[in-house]
Amino acid sequence: MVLLSFDIEEFDMPFEYGRDISFADQISISREGTIAILDILDKLRVKATFFCTVTFAENIPDLIKRITESGHELASHGYYHSDFKPEHLLQSKLKLEELSGKEVIGYRMARMMPVDEKEIEKAGYSYNTSINPTFLPGRYNNLQVSRTYFNKENVLQIPASVTPLIRFPLFWLSFHNLPLGIYKALVKWTYKKDRYLNVYFHPWEFTDLDNFERFGFPGYVTKNTGLKMIERMEDFIAWMKSKNYPFGTFQEFLKTIKK
Repeated sequence: MVLLSFDIEEFDMPFEYGRDISFADQISISREGTIAILDILDKLRVKATFFCTVTFAENIPDLIKRITESGHELASHGYYHSDFKPEHLLQSKLKLEELSGKEVIGYRMARMMPVDEKEIEKAGYSYNTSINPTFLPGRYNNLQVSRTYFNKENVLQIPASVTPLIRFPLFWLSFHNLPLGIYKALVKWTYKKDRYLNVYFHPWEFTDLDNFERFGFPGYVTKNTGLKMIERMEDFIAWMKSKNYPFGTFQEFLKTIKK
């Protein structure tokens, strides 16, 4: 099963590169990208999971409705994207359920940072997908963590997909920077081994980021964004469908594991 997911959040990434951006712009850019994502999913008739912060959800009620009414899953990405307290785990779950009218059973920590699994269980989540089981200098060193799903503290852990053996990460930056044919080959290798794929992206990737003065992003972040990203994602999804890889939400994936 292909677990395609999107971390939809207030677009605060320019702060990491020494740029200021208004809250209104944070919301509008992520909103634009979320609409582009939903249009792609509608066009190609696939389901995905949206990990959403409460801050963003409160500002896009129409898109939250569209996400749930289209059969996608809404999960928690925290209360805020740049601030975390343990109490936010439960608070974000309850608020997203209130806003959507749907049960929220999954969590992904902002920026895939570590989170206490006991706190995840206490907040009532069934699964956590906050682990990138690879080594990225200055960001992750999770080579000791299982590459595929496992249980911890009564919560199913579903790490982001990395390739067998060398643990090459298949996350959003790889998708932007590798030739698409090579990325597809790595996906094919990983899917054949694991029988599922867990890859994630963000709405701002589907917008025009080629303004260095405004955002401060290096070329490896902006490469193949905007319209190129839309075309690339449509190509990638269509390719996976041609391989008869089934798409599903994390909720649906959990049901297959429990059988």
